[in-house]
Amino acid sequence: MKLFFDFLPIVLFFIAYKFGGGIYHWNGQEYDVQGIYVATAVIIVASIIQVAFSWIRHRSVEKSHLITLVLVLVLGGATLWLQNPDFIKWKPTAVNWLFAMAFFAAHAFTDKSLLERMMAEHIQLPTAIWFRLNIAWIVFFIGSGIANLYVAFNFDEATWVNFKLFGLLGMTILFVVGQSIYLARHAVEVPKPTKDN
Repeated sequence: MKLFFDFLPIVLFFIAYKFGGGIYHWNGQEYDVQGIYVATAVIIVASIIQVAFSWIRHRSVEKSHLITLVLVLVLGGATLWLQNPDFIKWKPTAVNWLFAMAFFAAHAFTDKSLLERMMAEHIQLPTAIWFRLNIAWIVFFIGSGIANLYVAFNFDEATWVNFKLFGLLGMTILFVVGQSIYLARHAVEVPKPTKDN
């Protein structure tokens, strides 16, 4: 369910791209609106709603959602303002590379990786395993960013939109499944504290 919530703006982007373009009439004028601009407007609104919903429901917002929102506002805004879809095509790469830098910086300049900080309450792992997992995430984020750029600027726009949803989501799911299998071999579940009766 969380994965669906995380990817919901991208799903809406995909739907808006497929069905939102066309000829629109307004104030007696006819406008040929390309799907990429409708989709960009939709992902901006969806990202704002996603962050607002998280804040209203939990009184907190995940940093990944905030980072994505800022990049969507900047790059999506530039796409709409300058009528240039290249800006929004850079968004997945910018998000992935920022995450890669964050994972690298946390490991290089603090005593724990980001992954260990997020998961240490639930599982125990040797330091070497945390290090390998952290490196794997860094490589995954860098690779995802490169893959996005390759598809965005070597294939047509419709192919990139399909890849943005199905390709990147599929890569993420496969990577998480692989990580889960690897974790299962090394993880020790942290026991929950019990109350004395």
